[in-house]
This record gives sequence, structure tokens and C-alpha cells, in this order.
Amino acid sequence: MAVWVQGGRRGLRGCLVASRLLCPRFQSRDPQGVEDGDRPQPSSKIPKIPKIYTKTGDKGFSSTFTGERRPKDDQVFEAVGTTDELSSAIGLAMELIAEKGHAFAEELQKIQCTLQDIGSALATPRSSAREAHLKHAAFQAGPILELERWIDKYSDQLPPLSAFILPSGGKSSAALHLCRAVCRRAERRVVPLVQRGETDANVAKFLNRLSDYLFTVARYAAMTEGNQEKIYKKNDPSD
Repeated sequence: MAVWVQGGRRGLRGCLVASRLLCPRFQSRDPQGVEDGDRPQPSSKIPKIPKIYTKTGDKGFSSTFTGERRPKDDQVFEAVGTTDELSSAIGLAMELIAEKGHAFAEELQKIQCTLQDIGSALATPRSSAREAHLKHAAFQAGPILELERWIDKYSDQLPPLSAFILPSGGKSSAALHLCRAVCRRAERRVVPLVQRGETDANVAKFLNRLSDYLFTVARYAAMTEGNQEKIYKKNDPSD
């Protein structure tokens, strides 16, 4: 299992160890009497590429960014995994959105990057973190304020809600509603960690605001594409 952190991908055991650079010198001689190791080489540094699989989680445990081993169903990994699922759902929605040329696709890509940073913060539980860990994985309030600006921008262009709406409004809108539902679940996974003091409260605030953003742009996508949103109607037992 892996977690995305600021600056790139890291295994849940922590930082990937820098690859050892090899510079072999062969002692055979060619017909001119020059040792292979002495001839100019195209590149004397060959980086060792780490494998995708590590086998360290085969027994049901994985490591946080701080190096602590925890069961894979630990609340930390539940939160990390659901955040990753949210980013994947947004990525799928973006493929549909790109076909329609929506300008907010760039915002969604920026949100995916922010979710990477959230994964870093979640994988750094404060109970086992050193100061250097906390500094690396700190999550600030800036992205929350940016989401609020985006929500206000689109809300000003939308007709006011007069009834509950169902996830609908075309493919782009429906995909964004699905993202919103996954976001709500990610928030539910994060809240216990905030309450236990294991992660920054800004992480939960961002996810809370993100679900509002996804709801807003889902409605905006339906409106700009000219698709009708379906309205909730209470079932009549007499029907």
C-alpha cells in the first residue's frame, strides 16, 4: 500500500531510500589494451529503480509516514484510502467534464493535488510524529478559503434551490454528485482522527467544504449543459 505525500509518492514505511548509484569497472581489455572501466561511458550513474511491490504488507500491517506499523484496517489507513478513492472518482469525473470543455476542470486537478497533501497529513499521525514529520505534512487553511471563493463564484450564477434535487443533470453532473458522496465518506473517516488529535482540523474542514464545492459545480455543470435536474418527490403510498 502506498500513500501520496507532498513532493511525490512515498511508501507508507516513510521516505523511499535514495537509490544507490552504481559505477561498475570491468577489468577486461579490448584489442587496443584499454580497460573497459577507463573508456568514456555514456553515463556512469545508473539509478536503481524501486519496485512497485514491497511485500511488507502481506501480513495485514502497513507503516505510517512516521514509521509506525499499524493494521491495514486502522482508522489512519481508512482515511488515507478513502481520500485516494475520492481523488480517483474526481479523476473519472474530469474525463467526462473535459469532453464538455468546462473551465472548472483546472480547479478539480488542483483539488486532486491538495488531496495528495491531505494523504500526507493523514499518514503522519501526531501521536508518533517528530517535529520534522509535522513540518513536512502540515496542512494550512489556504485551500479551504480558495474553495469558498470558488463556491461563491458558481453559486452567484445558479438559480436558488427550491426543492431537494437528486443526483442527476447529465453525465458530468451525476459524476460530480458521486464524488460529493465519496467526499462525505472521507470526511466521516477523518473526523475521528481530528477528535483524537491525530491530524489537523483543517483536513476535515477542507473535506467538508469540498463536498459543498462538488455539489455546487454539479449543479453548475447541469445548468451550463442545459440538462434538467431531477427533483425529489415523496412517494405516495396510494400510487
